[in-house]
Formats: sequence, C-alpha cells, structure tokens
Amino acid sequence: MEQRVAIVTGGLRGLGRAMALGLAREGHRVLAVGHIAADLAEIARETAEAGLAERIRPIVADLRRAEECARIVAAAQEQFGPVDILVNNAGLTFTYIDPARYRRPSMQKFWEVGDEIIDNVIATNYLAADRLARRVAPGMVARGWGRIVNVTTKLDTMNRAGTHPYGASKAALEMATEVWAKEAEGTGLTINIVNPGAGANTPGMAEEMREMSREGRAARLVEPDEMVPPLLYVVSREADRVNGWRFDANLWDAALPPAEAARRAGRPAGFAMHPPTA
Repeated sequence: MEQRVAIVTGGLRGLGRAMALGLAREGHRVLAVGHIAADLAEIARETAEAGLAERIRPIVADLRRAEECARIVAAAQEQFGPVDILVNNAGLTFTYIDPARYRRPSMQKFWEVGDEIIDNVIATNYLAADRLARRVAPGMVARGWGRIVNVTTKLDTMNRAGTHPYGASKAALEMATEVWAKEAEGTGLTINIVNPGAGANTPGMAEEMREMSREGRAARLVEPDEMVPPLLYVVSREADRVNGWRFDANLWDAALPPAEAARRAGRPAGFAMHPPTA
C-alpha cells in the first residue's frame, strides 16, 4: 500500500483511535484529532509502545468551529504534507444528547432537546465533516487521487424514536456521501462510508446494550479494530473504482480477499428512493 497522509477525526479514542492506528501500521502518516486533552497521553503511550510515534500526531481541536477545521487541515499539511485521506469519524452521541435516557420511563422527545445540544451535535456530526471535506477535496482532485471516508450509522438508528438530533445528523452525512460521490466521479477522489453496522464496543454503549437485551434484540458489540479491514480496503488502490458505497464492519469477513469481503459487506450509500405515488 502506498504511504499516504490521513486525517482521522474522533481519532483519540474508540473507533477513531483504532482506525488511526490501523492506518499508521500500514505506513500512512496520520493526524489524529480529538476534543479531550486527557486522551493525548493515552494515545501517545500506545503509539510509542507500537513504534508508531513518528507516524501519528495527536491534536486537540473544537470541530464545531470552521476556523478549527481549517487549522486541522493546515496542521496535517505542515506535519506531513498534502492530505490524501480524510476519515470523518467524530460524533456526539446519545451519552451527550441525553445522559439520563436509560434512567427514565420514556425517551426524550425532540421538542425537549435544547438549542445548544442541537447546535453542537449538528456542528460536530455533520458540519465538521462537510467543512473538512470541502477543504481537502480540491487538492485531492488536483492530484488525481484521494479518499474521503464517512462514518454514519444504521438506518434503524437514524430513524429510531429518541435519537434526535443524532439520527438526523447521520442521515445528513449519509445523503451527503451519495451526493459528493456523484460529483467526484471520474476525478480520482472517492467518497465512501465505513460503519460498525451494529452497536460498537465504545464508551457509553453499556446502557444501550442492556436496553437492547430488554427489548429482545440481538446484541453483538462490534470491536473498534473491526473497522480497520474495510477502511484499509477503501483507501487502497484496489478500491480506485469504488465510489459511493457503504461497508458495514460487522458483515466484513477478514478471511476473504478484500474485494470479495467488500462485495458481501457493501451496498450503495444513501437511501432507497420511495416509489412514486399515483
């Protein structure tokens, strides 16, 4: 795999840290972006132990602000060079929106969510991805090669009652992926989605899993490292013609050749159009 320069948002913990480390192990140079300064020491320790300290640079930034998105891109270029890969993984989830959701008899309704929470979730989960993508895409197109990888969520999480505005923010990014991919077709830049495909073993998921068990739904947590094989596939030259697809890590069979695993775990990004009404 050719060595590239990557930005991974939400890259200091959970899924993002696993993907940042996975890219670094393949020789890529990674700017790992997070918002909690306390996470810097942990990723520094882990990268040092793995011999990856020269390939990963952690940074703390406030993705809600447009000027911070510009600073992130400038920092990656200063540290490593032009950005080839952008992984939009950062997201504020239920533990931020409604920390008490599993301690109440009913879920929070959309009209009960405050303006500040709505603004922060949309700014982090959607606007930051959009701003970063628009800042790195021109260079990727000019060089004839680039990868933008978005992390959304399952459709039945996007449209589940009690998920506002998380579901709406991820639905926006899902549809943006489809639109961006169409507009980038033939440029050498591809835009795809890599998702867990199910609940992921990340901080804050314990209550979610207990709720699923009470409802009788199957509950297998996807480990963060399961995101790495589909990610490495979509950023490889083997996937040069893969554009506008989503791949679910829980369906990815790492024992298969990557293209075959992708065929089984992938489907087009976006949503099926409703049939016309009479």
